[in-house]
Amino acid sequence: MEFSIKASAPEKLRTPCLVLLHLVGQPASAQFTAVDTASGGLLEKLVKRDLDDKTGSLLSIPALPGVPAERVLVVSLGAAEALQPQLLRSSLAAIGKWIAGNKVTSASICCGALPAALTDAATGLRLAAQSLVDATYRFDAIRGKVENKPRSPVELNFLFDAKPAAELRTALEQGVAIAAGQALTRDLGNLPANYCTPATLADTAKSLAHEYKLKLKVYDRQGIEELGMGSFLAVAQGTQEEPRFITLEYKGGKAKAAPIVLVGKGVTFDSGGISLKPGEAMDEMKFDMCGAASVLGIFRTVAKLGLPINLVGLIPATENLPSGTAVKPGDVVTSLSGQTIEILNTDAEGRLILCDALTYAERYKPACVIDIATLTGACIIALGHHTSGLLANDDALAAELLTAGRAAGDRAWQLPLFDEYQEQLKSNFADLANIGGRPAGSITAACFLSRFAKAYRWAHLDIAGTAWKSGADKGATGRPVPLLAEFLIRQAGQ
Repeated sequence: MEFSIKASAPEKLRTPCLVLLHLVGQPASAQFTAVDTASGGLLEKLVKRDLDDKTGSLLSIPALPGVPAERVLVVSLGAAEALQPQLLRSSLAAIGKWIAGNKVTSASICCGALPAALTDAATGLRLAAQSLVDATYRFDAIRGKVENKPRSPVELNFLFDAKPAAELRTALEQGVAIAAGQALTRDLGNLPANYCTPATLADTAKSLAHEYKLKLKVYDRQGIEELGMGSFLAVAQGTQEEPRFITLEYKGGKAKAAPIVLVGKGVTFDSGGISLKPGEAMDEMKFDMCGAASVLGIFRTVAKLGLPINLVGLIPATENLPSGTAVKPGDVVTSLSGQTIEILNTDAEGRLILCDALTYAERYKPACVIDIATLTGACIIALGHHTSGLLANDDALAAELLTAGRAAGDRAWQLPLFDEYQEQLKSNFADLANIGGRPAGSITAACFLSRFAKAYRWAHLDIAGTAWKSGADKGATGRPVPLLAEFLIRQAGQ
């Protein structure tokens, strides 16, 4: 998609498609009124008669009398008092899907209703650009040549009543950059495990480092062993695919400013290891690297925007497979921190690779550390597929992430991290066990990670329920790139 911002009279505009936003129960925007007047009041009559009030409902009107646009498309934003960013995103996504489905190559979107919907036009415009691009995402990387046909670019013009301010152009750039990061995250997540290996993640990081002048270091198996990451290597010992530990650094802030560190779980396929998963839907375990993919996606976003912050990405990447060399239930391993871990379940492998990366993060003396992981099925039981789980050792950091998620329409919900839950991780043979039983599985997983994150402010995002969709819409979602982008943009003071 190619975007532009214009000040234009929509009732006089010649365009293949003119899009109007409709807030239920609110006075019409000046743009809507102008088009309605040009149509002799027919637009309002048709909207009242045929447009459903439900958020995301569409009404397509071809050749509206008195209006030079070839077609007018009206989208319902629902009631203003109920409208939240995630609902606005769904409305905008409906527009994007309609445009793609009807092969429209150019459209003009009247944005007069955005300030009323979200208090300010800049926030709405950022969401609009991001949502429209995301809605038209298509994964063609491994389709045959017959089906992999390039699409014509779509030109989208955002129309405002007055000349756009500089903040609107910044918001548009941010929306496009967030969508670009989300698309990379989705691409990596959607690749099957025979295409996306730990080496593939390292190659993607290398491409980003080359394009944006980032600092990159990739450790192979020997390098990981020399670092002392015994917990990470325990997971990797059952696969022939070489593990990788990827460190990526973006330096856009002051030289001595403490960086924000993002740690992404990169299990490119998770069979469960010796504690083998059920066969049903095991193909979806290719998505177990979506935490790593989101780190790479957010680096693309941050670098494209040139945010004035320092950012570090740490990605432990491996497969988790059963074999004669695989780690076994009951084995005890030594982590980079020196703490020993009794592995009671080899399918609780994400925390085993993350804990060594969290210890490694200490060397950066970070402002904060956020890990992102498809960590526990228990999080899906608790929160379903709409909301990511959030746990933290710092309530202020948690509050900032929750606020960013609400603003981005990519919400999280905080779960407790009380000391009492730590009791479930006791082991008779090691410093701690890697599981704490069925009760509070998401919380005890975070409790495990917290043992390795005591040196800094830390938050954990469990995206097991939000990183991908199953069924007819199967595929990676690109979450939580919007949440993280909003958080980092705010940290940068923009």
